[in-house]
Amino acid sequence: MTGKTQTLSLEGPQPQCAAAPMRLLGRQPIVHADGRLFGYELLSRSGNPDAFSGDPEQATREVVDQWLMLIPEANEGQAFVNCTRDALVEGTCTLLPPENTVLEILETIEPDAALISALRSLRGQGYRFALDDFAPLRSRESLMEFADFIKIDFLASDVRARKEIYAMAAGTKARLLAEKIETKEEMLIAQGEGCSLFQGYFFSRPHIVSSRPLPQNHVAWLRLLTALNRTPTDLGEIEKLVLADAALCYRILRLANSALHFHARAVTSVREALIMVGEDAVRRLVTVAMAGVIAGDRAPTVVNMALVRARFCELLAPELGESNAQLYLLGMLSLLDVLLEIPMQRILTALPIDVEMKDALLGNPGPLSRALELARCLEACEWPHCEDLRKALSLEEHSVAAHYVEALRWTSQALQA
Repeated sequence: MTGKTQTLSLEGPQPQCAAAPMRLLGRQPIVHADGRLFGYELLSRSGNPDAFSGDPEQATREVVDQWLMLIPEANEGQAFVNCTRDALVEGTCTLLPPENTVLEILETIEPDAALISALRSLRGQGYRFALDDFAPLRSRESLMEFADFIKIDFLASDVRARKEIYAMAAGTKARLLAEKIETKEEMLIAQGEGCSLFQGYFFSRPHIVSSRPLPQNHVAWLRLLTALNRTPTDLGEIEKLVLADAALCYRILRLANSALHFHARAVTSVREALIMVGEDAVRRLVTVAMAGVIAGDRAPTVVNMALVRARFCELLAPELGESNAQLYLLGMLSLLDVLLEIPMQRILTALPIDVEMKDALLGNPGPLSRALELARCLEACEWPHCEDLRKALSLEEHSVAAHYVEALRWTSQALQA
């Protein structure tokens, strides 16, 4: 890891995040010629339900933040999201799932080497692109190789301009999408000119979705859990996410100094803490700190239970032939709905984890779900069910008991730090 070390004082109370204000998000349908839904364009409408006003960078960030939090049903069809140059080059847009996201390259973005490189990287990750409000300019030709969709503004373009656009698109794979269609006549003209997708007030005005989104620290925690689920872990990414939450930084430094009490000097930076504890311990360190911060005034029993499940499942992993990291996070995630006071289905929509883990968290049958169910049965002292699960998993009785005792001991020690 490179760059300057950032330090954080271990003294004094840490600030708490204020409640998030009400946010608005517009969703305008994109349809086939016969009216069937193809997808939606997501539009920032914060502060004004009828139109966008404000900074484009902030608008992109808000749409990215709210896409999963406000409208999980956006998985119905493709989601078209306006992206600024920074969102593409810096990778903000990669928080969105590539399988049903179309990244719109704004007409104000001038292509250069950095942008082209970013688009190639995003293409390799499975993202598709739409050229928004496309104009037939020579400077835009380099973007044609990335175009899956070309959006043509029927209010701003005349017949001649559109013919030039169609000529540039000829021979490419791009589908033509006519936007700002306000009458049936415009729709028929666009269809006759070769457009196969349509958007505009003739079909529907943007539908406004309003909600009080997750507090930003909750969103950051979900992203952090996603980063921790990757193997190997990217310490740079984890450090960046941790540094966004002062209370979490404070907890991690306290825990690291406790765990590394033999170290000659105090650990004073998150980066140093993450490097020194080692990759496997990073997940435990960060999630223990996160549990303490998330819990706040909630009953400590829930935090304790989540950590016991996490450590117990992790200890079972080698005997089940599963990943230590995956089973640890499975146990930790199993009570995240209680800790965050958010339905599990909504949390899973926001977390790009594999299907097997999602099934386990939703209680669907499978090897991972049996490991989690064993932890739950031990909590509830449901001994007959524990025995059935132990046999189904081919585990030794003494091994299960030893792992659970170790999980209890470890959790008690971790929470005392």
